[in-house]
Order: sequence, then structure tokens, then C-alpha cells
Amino acid sequence: MGVWKLVRLKFGRCPAHFGELGIGMEETSERVRSDTLFSAWLSAYARLVDRPTIDELVKKFQSPEPPFCLTSTFIYQTLNGRVIDYLPRPLKHPPGFTTEDQLMLGKSLKKLDYLPLEVWQRWYQGKGFEERDRQELQEGTHAELSDSLTNLGLFNYENAFARHRVPKVALDRVTRASNFYHTRFVQYHWQTNPNASNDIESLSGLYFLVYFPQPDPTLETTFFAVLDFLGGEGIGGERSSGAGQFKVDSNANEQALPPVWQEVVKDATRNHHCLMSLFWQQSLPPTLTDGASYNLQERGGWITSAASDGRQLRRKAVQMLTEGSVFCTLPEGQLADVTPPHFTDHKIYRSGISLSLPINVREE
Repeated sequence: MGVWKLVRLKFGRCPAHFGELGIGMEETSERVRSDTLFSAWLSAYARLVDRPTIDELVKKFQSPEPPFCLTSTFIYQTLNGRVIDYLPRPLKHPPGFTTEDQLMLGKSLKKLDYLPLEVWQRWYQGKGFEERDRQELQEGTHAELSDSLTNLGLFNYENAFARHRVPKVALDRVTRASNFYHTRFVQYHWQTNPNASNDIESLSGLYFLVYFPQPDPTLETTFFAVLDFLGGEGIGGERSSGAGQFKVDSNANEQALPPVWQEVVKDATRNHHCLMSLFWQQSLPPTLTDGASYNLQERGGWITSAASDGRQLRRKAVQMLTEGSVFCTLPEGQLADVTPPHFTDHKIYRSGISLSLPINVREE
């Protein structure tokens, strides 16, 4: 029996910059994907241990059963006194969603890329899409119902964070010529709280799930210790400006998975699997892609390695399947070798090891 952990990252007043391939410095994503989270954790671990130790761990991730699996990070926020976790909307419709619904509500649902946990669970693991959901999406708010889509936070995703631009100037090292540009940051909501340890209370931030296939208290302790170290270093871009620093929710290692999440991740009779991470595999068997619904995204970027001696080297790009993709069989994934040409110090990997949740979908 594997071990699941729910991890919340609290950024407080600290902004973050999460770039995507094809997006300039003037844009930022509001969250970190699983391959970036894995690489950031592994890079932090490499700074704390010797080379043989990190090589041994990477070798374990190339085995059929990796030491742990990560989801991408997703938004959480405090709304009406309770914490709401958002999950990616699966790329297949839930049970109860009819052809007529697709014609009438298709445009509305396309705008809802992320669903609150309770809505996600109700639609894809519970009763499915119901008449009350249909009426609320057609007619507007049903605020009088405590479990209405509105009160559950379905339409409040964009309220969990804000983006702002900061002007910057880069100076050429040789000519001292200046280059003016803007960098966009994402800021999660916070408030002052005299009862908090640092007088700051995070009202929104990022969370992710980590799954240890085999219970291993030593590995779990190491994982969270490295994550704490990474929080002080920062994740994402513009770390030299202090961006991306976070605090891990206290006692995340000791706390059991909340009951609602235990219901979500438990192995039940479901007919499909929904990706909660990026997924890559050297070759996709027909049994995996048959009946699947998925999106692809190219993943690239620059390497960050002490062995690069400060050289700016772009790693190889790789196409990965995105969160929300739905499969009839369980996707597993593997590490992708993205070592750039002429870089021989060590291998560079991106994690395509997947983590998914069981769901029910409408039969086509």
C-alpha cells in the first residue's frame, strides 16, 4: 500500500515567475508543472549530497517503480473560511453530460479549465453531471445552496492570484549598453496575521500530491527536508531577485491525507484515468492511446547545473502529454533524456513519470 501526501506551498508576500516555452519574460504561468517541480527538487538534492548519491537516485527513477511520483502544482485558495483545491478539468465529459448539454454548455465549460475538488469529485467520481448543475450553468448562481457550483468556488479560480509587470534594465557586460524590458510575476493572496509565525497568512498558493509506492519513512523525511531547502532557494525564474521563495505547510510529512482526498485517490472501480502530471513515454502503445483524449505541449528551456560552468545551454525539447488528459489504461511514463549536444558532464533528464487519478466518464 503506497503513501500519499498533500503538500501546500505558501509564498506569502513573495512573487514568483514561472515561464513556459514560447512565453517571454513578460508572461508567467500561475503554477509549476511536474517536470519543473521534479527538476527543481533534484537540483536542490544534488546541492546537498555527493555525486554517487544523486546518480544512484536517478537510476532508481529509471526503474519500473520509481521512489516517488509527483503531480503538477495546482492552485488552492481560502474562500468563505474554507480551503478550496482546484484540479484540471478532464478532457472527457462526466457521466450525465448529454449531447444537448454539449451544444448548450460547451462554450461555458471550455472557460473552466480547473474545477474545485468537490465539483471534480462529484462529476467524475460521484453522481456525475446533474440537473442542478445544468440549471446553474444555464441560469446563473444558486447561492442559496451550500453545495452550489458558485459556493464551491467554480467561478473563483482567477481570483486566487494576480499578475503584475515589473520594469527592468539589463546591461551588456562589454559595451554597458542598456536594454529595457518587463518581467511579469504572479502574486498569491495573503494577509497580515499577528497569530502567524511570521505575521503573514497565505490565503492562496500552490499544492501538489506526492505518492510513495512503498512506505519509506527515511525517504519521506528526506523529500520534505529537500523541499524545505528548495523553498529557501526559490523555484521558477528571477530567483536572484528573491522570487519563488515559499514555505512548506507545517507538519506536511506527518499529516495524513485529508478524508476528501483519501476518497479521491483510493483505488476504486473507475473506467478511466486522468493525468495530474505531465506524461512522457518513449513509445505509446496502441492500448494506451485507443479511446484517449489528450493534449500535447512542448517542454524545453535552459539547463541549471553546477557542471555547466555558467554556460547558457538549452536542453532538448520534448513533447509531453498534459494534465487533464484521459486514458482507458493506467499511464506510467518515464524520464526523458534531454541532454544538449556537446554537454558531456552528466545526463539531463525531464520527468515524464506520471501520476493520475481514477475517474468515470461519459461513454461515447
